[in-house]
Parts: sequence; C-alpha cells; structure tokens
Amino acid sequence: MSQENNELFPSRQYAKPDVKLVLLGDSAVGKTKLVERFLLKDYNPITNSTFALTLYEHTENLSGKDVQVTIWDTAGQGCFDALHPSFFYGADAAILVFDATRKETYQHLEEWHAQLISQRGQIPIIVVVNKQDLNPNITRTQFKWVKEHNYPIYYTSAAKGTNVFRVFQEAIKLGWTHKNNPDDVMGVIVGLLAKQAEENPE
Repeated sequence: MSQENNELFPSRQYAKPDVKLVLLGDSAVGKTKLVERFLLKDYNPITNSTFALTLYEHTENLSGKDVQVTIWDTAGQGCFDALHPSFFYGADAAILVFDATRKETYQHLEEWHAQLISQRGQIPIIVVVNKQDLNPNITRTQFKWVKEHNYPIYYTSAAKGTNVFRVFQEAIKLGWTHKNNPDDVMGVIVGLLAKQAEENPE
C-alpha cells in the first residue's frame, strides 16, 4: 500500500495503482460530476471527510492491457485551500477544471497549477472547460494562460457527456506514458495539440 493512501485512507487496503490521476479546480466547477459521468455505475468512491477528498478506483484498458487507475477528486474544496501533500504524491497526470460560466474559476487555475507544480513538479496536464453547454460561445475564447503552457484544452459538459470520456482516456494515457515511457510524453501531447488545432481552427 502506498504511503499517500495510507495517510489519507488508513483503513483501505489496496495495491498501488498503475496510474494516479488528480483533479484540481474551484468548488462547484463540476469535477465530481465529470468523474461520475466518466465512470457511470462502474466506480467505488472512497471518501475522507476530514480533508474533503474522494478517491475513485477504475480499470482502463490501454492497448489490450488492463491499467489500474485511481482518480483523486478535491470534493468540496474551496479556492486555494492547501491540499494535503499526499493528494499530490505519486500523481502521474492532472486535470485542471474551470467553469465556462464563471470567469473567476479560470483566473484561479494559476493558483491551482502553482500548488500542483510545487508539490509534484512537471507532470502531464489537461485543462477542461466544463459546463460548455451553458455557454456554447466559450469555444471561441482564446485562453492565453493555457496556450502559453501548451496544455491540451477540452470543452466538456458533465450534464450531456460531451468530451468527458475523451478527457479521462487521454489523461490516463498521458499518465501511463509519463510513468513508463517519459521520453514519449511530449510526442503524445504534441499529437493532442495537433488534433485539437484541426478540430478547432482559429
């Protein structure tokens, strides 16, 4: 059992996952709904109420191999709350989420990002604009901070399921590649950015 899981979920006994994925973003941007939409009924939430954290276990098939994934959600966290260091420990990839209807949640991404980098260093990151169905024109917006960092960005709707599976599958793939073939990560990211440029030409 890994050290970070032992600290935050001491009563839970399970093997260290192949991929650890963390979600970051302001409260009420829809992080939990995104996870639940992705996993549908196939998930086992384990909650630590003290630190307002929920861990989900999932098995993803990558090129014929079953990969054990844990998804860590900052359920109920307010802006910039200091997260337990174990939340970040061993993370292989991260999803930064903001709300298409609340500009301030995008502005706060830099703070969440800084917390992630300070605790975990450079790992693959995907940015998600959630609730796109409530603000369809958001896809025309240029997000300077995201572009400067060359992070893949996806427009999602947890309510409708738009791009949700794609986001998690790409994040898990990036995490797996980062952990097992780190020299190949940039190639995967460049491929994602190229695909997005084709789908959303400026």
